[in-house]
Amino acid sequence: MDWVDKLIDGHDGALTAIIDDSGKRTDYRTLRRETEDCDAALVAAGVRPGDRVMLVAENSPLIAPVLLACARLRAWCVPVNARLTAAELDALRAHSTPRVTIFTNVVSPDAAAHAKRLGAKSGPPVMRRQLTYLTDLKARPEPVGKTPQTQPMLLIYTSGTTGAPKGVMLSHASVSWNARIAAEMRAMTPEDELLLTIPGTHIMALATGYLAALRAGAAVRLMTRFSVDGALNGLAQGATIFSVVPQVYRLLLDRIDAGTPLVAPRLRQIGCGGAPLDPGLKARIETVFGLPLHNGYGMTEAGPGIASTTMGPKREDGSVGYAFPGCELRVDSPGEDGVGELQVRGPNVMLGYFRDPDATAQAMTEDGFLRTGDLVRLDPDGALHLAGRSKELIIRSGFNVYPAEIETLLLTCPGVRQAAVAGRQAQDNEEVLAFVTTDGSTDAATIKSFLDDRLAAYKRPQIVTVVAEMPLNANGKIMKAQLVAGLAS
Repeated sequence: MDWVDKLIDGHDGALTAIIDDSGKRTDYRTLRRETEDCDAALVAAGVRPGDRVMLVAENSPLIAPVLLACARLRAWCVPVNARLTAAELDALRAHSTPRVTIFTNVVSPDAAAHAKRLGAKSGPPVMRRQLTYLTDLKARPEPVGKTPQTQPMLLIYTSGTTGAPKGVMLSHASVSWNARIAAEMRAMTPEDELLLTIPGTHIMALATGYLAALRAGAAVRLMTRFSVDGALNGLAQGATIFSVVPQVYRLLLDRIDAGTPLVAPRLRQIGCGGAPLDPGLKARIETVFGLPLHNGYGMTEAGPGIASTTMGPKREDGSVGYAFPGCELRVDSPGEDGVGELQVRGPNVMLGYFRDPDATAQAMTEDGFLRTGDLVRLDPDGALHLAGRSKELIIRSGFNVYPAEIETLLLTCPGVRQAAVAGRQAQDNEEVLAFVTTDGSTDAATIKSFLDDRLAAYKRPQIVTVVAEMPLNANGKIMKAQLVAGLAS
């Protein structure tokens, strides 16, 4: 669509658009050419409007031209982390039925392993790098929307509370809105360089990272995989904007406390999100970095932006800030303390869950508000505070982890009879805890190994505990809070 071309045509072609892990720079002129090459390659592979194009990748300059080419063709880009297990990836492919699956094998050993396992073949190079493609001629396109508000651009998978993946359909309008808001709230210009440490297949990286920077004519500096050394080097090399989960700041502070100096000559804005922010940690970060730390809140179903402290006065507490312009917030059924479920309406909200009308109906109200499942309270001035989660969602290092998905998998492990998974706050992150009863033929180490082979790293329980029996309430439901409390006793 037209707005996509404007992202790369509206700036001086000599400006840097992407800097890879090795320091190699790609300018906007080259990005435009590579996007057109990718567009032609997808057409040659039979991609039509409404088709899904799955991108199995890690952070790489290859993500941007694939994303932009799909958008131009009105195909749906389905970005997935190459570090998913074979079973996880196969489940997403079965559900999304992509016409073409692209593997960034030249920059990701995990993508290369998936490509080899599935029998993908070499295809046309993009950004002078060879990719491998897997084509399914049986795949059928979805109906094409007539407007940016009705045409899906991204299909982002987030695990469902039933254990099955849910595909969040985000429209061109949602993604464009999020990119614009992210660029504006950071006051981004062509002088800026955004250091991107999170996986490039994550909605925050795509909408508020890549596309926000491209909208402003700024540059994105990529890290293929996060490391403390890599982040410190990126800051030293000239990053101006840096936003990560709180746990990353703790790792950086530990290194700085150990004697490594913080060198960040151009850094002008720091932010965080994806996990609770402890006010004490916030104050420490601000002291070391010499900048105010902005906090934010979002979710995949909102593409992802909902609120940020950049939208209002500086705060010393753990508030996630104020709603973005055009985004309506309301608190459903608040208690005496003002806490209730947050509901959101605006141009950011998803079109629904792909091929799951029941889940979509449960997530959306009749008047178009998204039920977030998060418990919040709103200050009189509009500041938003997270009070808890009405669902059992665990946020581990910025990633959503749903207990039911892991519980379902645990029950397939030989010897496991019952399973319960819960989260526990650990400093500024959350731990994933698994509890099981067994028939005596297995142990915690074996069960943990079973999970490690079948789950992405961020989903794997940090602790697996075998218990004699599960504590049950009068309705026969497992009392997870009692299990968690038992670990501390």
